[in-house]
Amino acid sequence: MLSCTEEFANLHICTFFSQFSGCQTCFIGVVLCIMTDFERIEKAILYIRDHFKLQPDLDEVARQVHMSPFHFQRMFKEWAGVSPKKFLQYISLGHAKQLLKEQHSLADASFETGLSGTGRLHDLFISIESMTPGEFKQGGEGLEINYQFAETPFGRVLMASTPKGICYMAFTDRDKEGLEELKSHFPRAGFHHAGDEQQQRALHVFQLGGKPHSRLTLHLKGTPFQLKVWEALLRIPTGNLTTYAKIAASIGAPGASRAVGTAVAGNPVAYLIPCHRVIRSTGVLGEYHWGAGRKTAMIGWEGVWSQESGVGSR
Repeated sequence: MLSCTEEFANLHICTFFSQFSGCQTCFIGVVLCIMTDFERIEKAILYIRDHFKLQPDLDEVARQVHMSPFHFQRMFKEWAGVSPKKFLQYISLGHAKQLLKEQHSLADASFETGLSGTGRLHDLFISIESMTPGEFKQGGEGLEINYQFAETPFGRVLMASTPKGICYMAFTDRDKEGLEELKSHFPRAGFHHAGDEQQQRALHVFQLGGKPHSRLTLHLKGTPFQLKVWEALLRIPTGNLTTYAKIAASIGAPGASRAVGTAVAGNPVAYLIPCHRVIRSTGVLGEYHWGAGRKTAMIGWEGVWSQESGVGSR
């Protein structure tokens, strides 16, 4: 029998389901799907962000995701490590502006270290190895790619790797469509539904607030300009933010903010290459290939992790 319990309220529209009501006279057509914890968190974060001036209380935010205040507070704190109210400070406009101001003083240490080549990336936990021109131009012909789906604090991801390193990571809500998107990037490669050690090392990033526990190589195809931008993104410390203009200046192309934006949008490895840490110069967090709510959640989550744990930059 269907009832208006909190468990029922937590169900979301997805697939058709039908059942008679308790009185046996009314036919009820219901479309149900269970929301994941991250989907509830993402929805709550977007609501808090969009209604910031109204300062919604815990009861109001919990109602938006059809949970009791107690259960919502507990779920959110388990995910973020802090209460929704405290988390708000890490996604506020003022906080973003302060990080951008501080980033200016970090420029010497973070960016002015020879990003024109890959040689200076030896000190990073994550490094990039470029695919050969043949691999790039022939649609991955000759490449053998392992792939698997995995759960992260920001939703489900599809990740893929070659023997040389991680070549792809994307958030996806639908496995079939996600796999088709992966294969479109390497139409002539061989694919194997299998995990490997590189993928497991990559997943540890989500357990350590954005910092790998051991060195990780990304095996990527991209133009020289794209690779230079992605390398610059790796220099942004966990819990910090920067702008397109600052990235452009750091790679010696101060007038190329628009081109930098295009390269950032073309990032093939979600989260590991932290394009979510690039925001507008006004402090507005802006859009994200895998959703503005997910970007906001990442920025806040990393801000909490880096500040509350007392851990410095990557």
